[in-house]
Amino acid sequence: MTIAPAELGAAPAFSIPQRGKLHDIFRRHPTAMAGAILLSLLILMAVFAPWLGTVDPQALAPIRRLRPPSSTYWFGTDMLGRDVYSRVIYGSRVSLIIGISVALFSAAVGITLGLLTGFVRLADAILMRIMDGLMSIPSVLLAIALMALTRASMGNVIFAITVAEVPRVTRLVRGVVLTLREQPFVEAAIVQGTFIAASAMITEAALSFIGAGTPPNIPSWGNIMAEGRSLFQVAYYIILFPGICLSLAVLSINLIGDGLRDALDPRLARRM
Repeated sequence: MTIAPAELGAAPAFSIPQRGKLHDIFRRHPTAMAGAILLSLLILMAVFAPWLGTVDPQALAPIRRLRPPSSTYWFGTDMLGRDVYSRVIYGSRVSLIIGISVALFSAAVGITLGLLTGFVRLADAILMRIMDGLMSIPSVLLAIALMALTRASMGNVIFAITVAEVPRVTRLVRGVVLTLREQPFVEAAIVQGTFIAASAMITEAALSFIGAGTPPNIPSWGNIMAEGRSLFQVAYYIILFPGICLSLAVLSINLIGDGLRDALDPRLARRM
């Protein structure tokens, strides 16, 4: 039996938050504003990496290996003499691209599947069992399994993490459609997308840390920490600085997601 929109009642309006509404959200939620400012700084850092006093992040200089942080090498050098500061700055590009890409792809696929399962009972019976099966596997383990079947590349990492995150968006959108909550499903997916972006950054770092993520020649935060783990006691800074940047990126996105959730969830809005 197919559940038609007319049988369910008036479908909730769905619209992406407008510019004025977003401005009001950030004005009323200081934590979201703080997250937006911090994330903007990280994005600017990634975009203008060549002009921030960096050098070639892959340039080898064994004679300068394991230099501690100083006025010459702000974040020190690694075991191959590469400038850690430059590698951390350029590594922000990898994490941000993967986080944003996974969030966009997961939201697009999840909304499509969520609407299909919410309105078509047969599709719900089949697709949601698949989604349940995928959700029963920890996202990191599922991503590792998918990466084991492909070669290491940024595109494959994005694909593997997206597959692991799609079921959560699908279930969220399906639940909104079936229960006809006041919250539009597009806005619900946007909020979920922020948390997925943060989760994707952590997952990418975990994959790279164990050697199943981006290729070693790409300076990502996970790769930098993986290379420095065996030297942590003598060169802690190799792990410290990329770890701080990863934490700040995840924190900023989570702050934005919390602010959007509080503002767009009508149940929370009525309490404010």
